[in-house]
Amino acid sequence: MQLLCHPQVPGAVSKRTVAARRLLGLVVGGLLAFMGAGAPAQVPAGGEKLWTEVGQWVQQTQQLTPNQFTFAPMDGRVQLQTCDRALVMDSPFASRETVRVRCLGNPAWQLYMRVVLKPGVAPGLPLASSSPTAASSAPSSGTGAKAGAAASSGPRKVVVASQLLRAGSLVLAEMVQEVEFAGQAVDPQAVSSVKDVENGEMVRDIPAGVPLRSHDVRRAVLVKQGQAVMLTVTQGGGFSITARVEALQDGRMGEQVRLKNPDSGRILSGVVTGPNTARGL
Repeated sequence: MQLLCHPQVPGAVSKRTVAARRLLGLVVGGLLAFMGAGAPAQVPAGGEKLWTEVGQWVQQTQQLTPNQFTFAPMDGRVQLQTCDRALVMDSPFASRETVRVRCLGNPAWQLYMRVVLKPGVAPGLPLASSSPTAASSAPSSGTGAKAGAAASSGPRKVVVASQLLRAGSLVLAEMVQEVEFAGQAVDPQAVSSVKDVENGEMVRDIPAGVPLRSHDVRRAVLVKQGQAVMLTVTQGGGFSITARVEALQDGRMGEQVRLKNPDSGRILSGVVTGPNTARGL
């Protein structure tokens, strides 16, 4: 909306100015009412089943009810693909507002969804396991409780730094390793898989040999606006083409970004797969 402003004599207000102010007030008031009502999150085409599954997982792992949260709108250009097996979901970062959804089948893909809590709702506590096949509740008594206690006291695999990891640095697979620790000595927030921290950004310095916790690493910007990106487009029969394009926006792992072919000027879309790499849609 554009409003034309005309010079006025001090102290005088024209009828046109009064009408324009009233119209602007109605528009702003309508927008505020709409925002306060809470518009439903945008669901990409074919994503209803995905949102239902992820919503059920969030309810189980964060102990929330369906009316306590929603998901942030996703880019309408995202094209969801079906998965030939059960989806794998987890919360790989310190903030539980980010849910990573992965398809380990063919084609393999992953995306990130952001949980938005309703006003007044406190973040829920995660269960002992974030696996989609984990039980929804722990044994309460008897043999089951003893078995659970015995399992928690056994060795546990954690990720430790192979070298000094500086704050702000990008975590590569060769910088960390998975080792086993006694269950009692492991921090509950310790990361258990290298894949959960690979291509992440260190939040603080971690000396070599120290286990990494979920809040020590955050999602890193792997594609930066204005930089060159290697875009791989898969064709039929396993044939693929790789081209150098320009990033038009920043992007983190699994996010969809806009790209530009510098030769033709064509605008493309791709999903970030690593540092300065993307997969064509």
